[in-house]
Amino acid sequence: MHNIKDIRKDTKNFKLSLKKRFLEIDVDRILKLDEENRKYIQKKETFEREKKDISKSKDKTLFSKSKKITDEIEKINKLQTNIKNELNEILSLIPNIPHDDVPVGKDEKSNIEVLKSGKIPNFSFTPKSHYELGEDLNMLDFDLATKTTGSRFVFVKDKLALLERALSNFMLDTHINQNAYKEISPPLIATANSMFGTGQLPKFDNDQFELKLDDSADRKFLIPTAEVILTNMVKEKIIDKKNLPIRIVASTPCFRKEAGSYGKDTKGMIRQHQFYKVEMVSIVEIEECMSELERMTNCATKILDLLELPYRKIILCTGDMGFSAEKTYDIEVWLPSEKKYREISSCSSCSSFQSRRMKARYKNENNEILFAGTLNGSGLAIGRTLIAILENYQQNDGSILVPKILRPYMNNIEKINKF
Repeated sequence: MHNIKDIRKDTKNFKLSLKKRFLEIDVDRILKLDEENRKYIQKKETFEREKKDISKSKDKTLFSKSKKITDEIEKINKLQTNIKNELNEILSLIPNIPHDDVPVGKDEKSNIEVLKSGKIPNFSFTPKSHYELGEDLNMLDFDLATKTTGSRFVFVKDKLALLERALSNFMLDTHINQNAYKEISPPLIATANSMFGTGQLPKFDNDQFELKLDDSADRKFLIPTAEVILTNMVKEKIIDKKNLPIRIVASTPCFRKEAGSYGKDTKGMIRQHQFYKVEMVSIVEIEECMSELERMTNCATKILDLLELPYRKIILCTGDMGFSAEKTYDIEVWLPSEKKYREISSCSSCSSFQSRRMKARYKNENNEILFAGTLNGSGLAIGRTLIAILENYQQNDGSILVPKILRPYMNNIEKINKF
């Protein structure tokens, strides 16, 4: 969340930054609420000093005056609380400020390709989609999932279930053993406070799967991404600089309503309510955010290099970035059935945006206490990686070659056939 003092100090640049996001935010209203809030605080402090002086004097004739002052303080408290709540609500809905080197644009059309890697396969036959391949193998069952659970779910069976598990283990091993991340097996449920900390609430409340609990005041949610629970591991902490950077990774199921995507990718596994993802999170000194973002993105692309899958890396423009991000790289993998690249990873620097919401700080060498820099990235989305393997490694007879790097994780199976 944004610091009102920073907005007050440099209003012009704050307004210009929001314009880059193509948002209509009434910054003047924010400043007016801030001014009213500070006036109420000053009034309250004046009355509290007066009441303290009366108390010290022990003059009983001033008792009624003291009582009136108490009533005034209560009134001011209520007014100030209302103003403060309104101010915080507005601030909590304003996204992060874009980094200076992020391209300005309204939507994905303004995203910029940074690189392409890998060889796009040249088939002698018309390539099938992942869902056609999976259903032909009798290893993806969307109809059964609809009967048991509902739309946007799938049963992954037999060798494809093994492939899904192999991908998770391979990605974790790579990030732990080669990329120096520490593995975490986290809870899959987050509090409303944790969801607020990483920016899912209140802006994206409708996209979350909320749990129905006996205590309705204690809101809890299934995690939409492990980023939520991993980043909140440093919530309300002051971290010693010597312990930075913190680099952690987890493989978890994720749950999203996909509220804004009805009608999109209704077939197959591209956009599911439940999916698996390996997530990387870094907590760093604030000035290290940009270099850490490059490092994290390279860790994600390394997985695709090892799997020998063609992909491209793009930098998202200001209008296409996520709520909490200051800068984002998307990695898109080639899908032959669609003849285009589709997102498989998103790596973002959030600067101090999340750490302010979480009160996550660190002490530098000058004993100054600063808000930490937070970053997150998919390393990778497992379902979409499985899709990419099915489509890029498909054979004319409908079988699927297993990437060489994965064979030790799959009992050295070289090909997935229909039995």
